Amino acid sequence: MQLTGDRFTSETAVFGNDLATLPDFPAEIRAPAGSLPGVSGFQVHFADHDILTPGDQPNVLVAMNPAALKVNLGDLAKGGTVIVNTDAFSDRNLQKAGYATNPLEDASLSDFHVHAVSLSSMTIEALKEVDGITSREAERSKNFFALGLMSWLYNRPIEGTLGFIDAKFAKRPEIAEANTRAFKAGWNYGETSEDFAVSYEIAPAKLEPGTYRQISGNSALTYGLIAASKLSGLPLFLGAYPITPASDVLEQL
Repeated sequence: MQLTGDRFTSETAVFGNDLATLPDFPAEIRAPAGSLPGVSGFQVHFADHDILTPGDQPNVLVAMNPAALKVNLGDLAKGGTVIVNTDAFSDRNLQKAGYATNPLEDASLSDFHVHAVSLSSMTIEALKEVDGITSREAERSKNFFALGLMSWLYNRPIEGTLGFIDAKFAKRPEIAEANTRAFKAGWNYGETSEDFAVSYEIAPAKLEPGTYRQISGNSALTYGLIAASKLSGLPLFLGAYPITPASDVLEQL
């Protein structure tokens, strides 16, 4: 989820929108899959004008399982759009998320525009002719299917993401092919499905001319630590557990 969120952010920056992001990492190390503490998310706020925060109330929520829906639904603006992976709404997953009934079948989502999409099964179907990948690897490509769908919904450029996939997974070309096919399948689903009546266009922001850098909070922290050490003349020591999100800081230092 962090990887695909970062890709959406990169394409949005290249397009020229102003933006701010808020990666949301699981609250527990090795939390059980499908549990509330194990939810990972990525929030991005972008517009054709100056953006100062990641935003308090998202307009669109993509929920890959019941736990993600339960954790994040309270932040979504009333009247907002919910895209859910229906394949993950099994009795077991609903129970792990603390749902007594299926929110897709009762009236609990009546304040939102709900799009029920079989993300997992459509991804697996799109990858059935890709050789050399396991069923688990095929299912994991659903995040790129979701990225393709969101890229279509907001008319994001796709060339950079396709190039990124090839470079990122160059050592495993079968995974690169799987993620590329999943991404394109998501885009095509948005283009051809009658479930999505509209897509959105956000014009580039009017930014001051100059050279801009996309920087994450971890990178900013790294640069700040190095600058503080240099300016103070004191040695820099960082003690951290090597796991997301701290790993980036350790690697960059």
